[in-house]
Amino acid sequence: MLATLCPVVAFSAFTSTVASAADGDAVFYRALNLNGPALSIGGHDWESGAGARDFEARGKTFDNQNVPLVPKTGLNRSRMIRSSVWGGDVELTLKRVPAGKFQVFLYVWEDNRSETFNLLVNDRLIQPGVRSGGAGEWKKLGPWHCESRDGQLKISARAESSGNGAANLSGLEIWSGDGPVPAEPAPAFADNPTPEQLAFFESKVRPLLVANCYDCHSAESGKTKNSLSVDSRESIRHGGDSGPALVSGAPDESLLIAAVRHTNPELTMPPRKKLPPEDIAVLEEWVKMGAPDPRVGGPSAAPAARAPVDWEKARAWWSFQPLTKPAPPVVRDTAWPENGIDSFILSRLETEGLAPAEDAAPGVLIRRLTYDLTGLPPSPEEVDAFEKSAAASGLTAAIREAAGRLLASPAYGETWGRRWLDVVRYADTAGDNSDFPIPQMRLYRDWVISAFNRDLPYNEFVREQLAGDLLPQRTNDQLIATGYLANARRFGSRVDDYPTHLTIEDTIDNFGRTFLGLTINCARCHDHKFDPIAAADYYALYGIFNSTRYPWPGIELEQRQRDLVPLVPEDQVAAVLAAERQRSDELERLKKNEKKLAEAAKKASDGPEKEDANQKLEAARQAVREAAVRPQAPQAYAVAESEKPADVPIQLRGDPTKSGPMVRRHFLTILGGAELPPDDHSSGRGKLAEWVLAPSNPLPARVMANRLWQGHFGKGLVATPNDFGKQGRAPTHPELLDWLASEFVSKGWSVKEMHRLIVTSRTYRQSSTPRSPEAHEKDPGQALLSSFPRLRLSAEAIRDTLLELGGSLDRAPGGEHPFPPQEKWEYTQHNPFKAVYPTNKRSVYLMTQRIQRHPFLAIFDGADPSTSTAQRTTSTTPLQALFLLNDPLVHEQAAKFADRLRTSLPAEPDRFHAAWLELFARPPGPEEVESAQAFLSGLRSKLAATGQPPEAVESEAWHALIRALLRLNEFVYLD
Repeated sequence: MLATLCPVVAFSAFTSTVASAADGDAVFYRALNLNGPALSIGGHDWESGAGARDFEARGKTFDNQNVPLVPKTGLNRSRMIRSSVWGGDVELTLKRVPAGKFQVFLYVWEDNRSETFNLLVNDRLIQPGVRSGGAGEWKKLGPWHCESRDGQLKISARAESSGNGAANLSGLEIWSGDGPVPAEPAPAFADNPTPEQLAFFESKVRPLLVANCYDCHSAESGKTKNSLSVDSRESIRHGGDSGPALVSGAPDESLLIAAVRHTNPELTMPPRKKLPPEDIAVLEEWVKMGAPDPRVGGPSAAPAARAPVDWEKARAWWSFQPLTKPAPPVVRDTAWPENGIDSFILSRLETEGLAPAEDAAPGVLIRRLTYDLTGLPPSPEEVDAFEKSAAASGLTAAIREAAGRLLASPAYGETWGRRWLDVVRYADTAGDNSDFPIPQMRLYRDWVISAFNRDLPYNEFVREQLAGDLLPQRTNDQLIATGYLANARRFGSRVDDYPTHLTIEDTIDNFGRTFLGLTINCARCHDHKFDPIAAADYYALYGIFNSTRYPWPGIELEQRQRDLVPLVPEDQVAAVLAAERQRSDELERLKKNEKKLAEAAKKASDGPEKEDANQKLEAARQAVREAAVRPQAPQAYAVAESEKPADVPIQLRGDPTKSGPMVRRHFLTILGGAELPPDDHSSGRGKLAEWVLAPSNPLPARVMANRLWQGHFGKGLVATPNDFGKQGRAPTHPELLDWLASEFVSKGWSVKEMHRLIVTSRTYRQSSTPRSPEAHEKDPGQALLSSFPRLRLSAEAIRDTLLELGGSLDRAPGGEHPFPPQEKWEYTQHNPFKAVYPTNKRSVYLMTQRIQRHPFLAIFDGADPSTSTAQRTTSTTPLQALFLLNDPLVHEQAAKFADRLRTSLPAEPDRFHAAWLELFARPPGPEEVESAQAFLSGLRSKLAATGQPPEAVESEAWHALIRALLRLNEFVYLD
């Protein structure tokens, strides 16, 4: 049997058949908001009753969204309930209903005084004497079991014979089948937030609430208008007079979001001025992630003044301790370790009474190693050579030889460069409301790939990204490296009040996580809640980046780039910039003239006047085209020094309009707190790089050593690679982490040497099958590495492998993306830049857009370009199975692979052997050959019965077999 990756699930707008009693739970069929818009309730899409297909409603319509509901409920359900079809004879009819059994629910409500009425389904009385209740009361009635009659379901509400009884019917919900109706899932708040979620709240959400909501809704202000307080987790979830303020995961159903959107004049927060779109987006994102909120135990409107930091005590935290190089421990099984790594791992296993797993088979190891270092599968020839080398010289020697070959491949830098791009949230667009493209950003991507391939020492790798433009005798590559800073996210759509502080916050956030494993941005509004980082430290770093000139990517109200860095000798920079400004101004003048002449041509009368106007317009257009393509010096999307570097004040509560005391630019106090010398008139980025890489700073080596370990084993020794603070996880093997970090420094910060050290360890070459059942019990998450953790291929590796199998992969470097020329940019927040550019290049070269993920990469858990992705998730979803079943890329490459096998190998057994070797780095077993033969035989018979010619039958049968093999777990997982 061929085990598939995950079950296949199909979806459609409406079911064409209905579930039977034997099908288990009832299945959602349709729901209608009888007198309101389409919306989402309880995880299901509700149609608008107005104009819904195959539906008719008889009765009057009514809507009053200001009536307080009893009981309170979510925003969308409230909208539905407060609008209705009403009267003494209301009838709802669904047509073209398939035969079968159904269950009906009906929402009714009362806006003023109680009424009594009867309810019928298919003209059968099912609930007599329904009392609507007092003003605002609502009920969900049902379920009523019924069957469709003549393809219809009819629900009626009729007044009692006395004449009293106008019914307000709000919503109709239909389920198919006789089984239990699944309970509506309760909103699950993020009560155990991740470090990233806490950082999001502290840096973005709390400042918003404090600045915009606390004056009217907090204990500090003494005001709780409409009984709503938002200064604690409990109070904001409980809500006020109108109901709960939040519905976890559902911004459209949350009263808080409705209030800040100002969609209802009766419900607006803040009341006088609507929040900027980017602030509303922050609150929406917060609700989507489950409203993580650390404010437990009552109001916390203004964080209490923090006691002075006990710096000596703070330095006792494990990650701030000086780096040491502990000796590998003595182990009982002295024959097992190959290097120091193994001694640390085995010592812990022996302490737990466990033994490491057996060595993996050579075919498993070469597949693991090749994907690990290059993101591509080994060829059958490489598998054969490795197995022969292992047999002749042993596994260690074979791995060392193969690792040397793979590390020398350009594919190595493409794979490990992509890992770095995840962490630094690389994107080819700006991330503002319009998400302007940045054609030059790919130069930084290429620099990262090149740096890994040439094994640029990690300390120089860091230095060039922070201050490459400030190095003596700087090169173009070093200028391009500062694209790391330039790539900070942009916000807003206005020029005059451009929110630079948010871009600097994004810079500080990523700088702290990437190089130090610290959430520095949590100190933007107040001293860090958990780690020894003061607000003064945050604004000391803020001053450094505020004294840096970022490039301008273009924005809705200024649709052109500026302040990029020319890639020319330093003595030519001023002249090149002046020429570029002149060219840009001239192009702007020509475009304005073109627009003016276009208007004149529209108004010109037919005849000579029209002809003359059109000639002038065409000449103007030609002038614009010529100016737009005029040669200019190559430029990098990189940073430079500000004309006026300066210290900055603390921003009270993170508000750039409220200044506190000035702060001299300095490094984090916990890491030495060195200040910029008084006679230093630079931005301070050069000194910042020195401070980060100082021998006394233990964090960069620990953080990067942990990232390298994570890249090979799927999880770091510290499971929170971006957070080595108190909200992060402690290392599972602290002595091993320090030993690795010390080795890293002693080997000249060589990343490739660390790869060699890790992959030649006995730990790395373990089988993924534990040696004993006790290992499952004592090491279920494989934190102790009692066996090799089974890993799924990355999204990029899956795509690249498909192209490689089909012979379609273009191994040349990526080059430029086909962005529209800058003179055609007309992007706005309502018409943002969006594009997906097809290419057969490796996936690292795909155009990466900040505000939307590439559709393929999104399916297979690619990195989120809007934030640092320290560790990718691994999901198993129906979409992944559907992709491997149906996507044209899979069909096309599977067909090419199958055709190559059929052309080059006439004998079917040889094809099976070659297919398994290329897909799984091993030959097929007898049962697999038998299963494949049976699959082909059955399909050939079915295809031949359709009258297809023999060649077409054979071709399609093999195409289908390869597609089936591509859906095996073994294809997308590494053992």
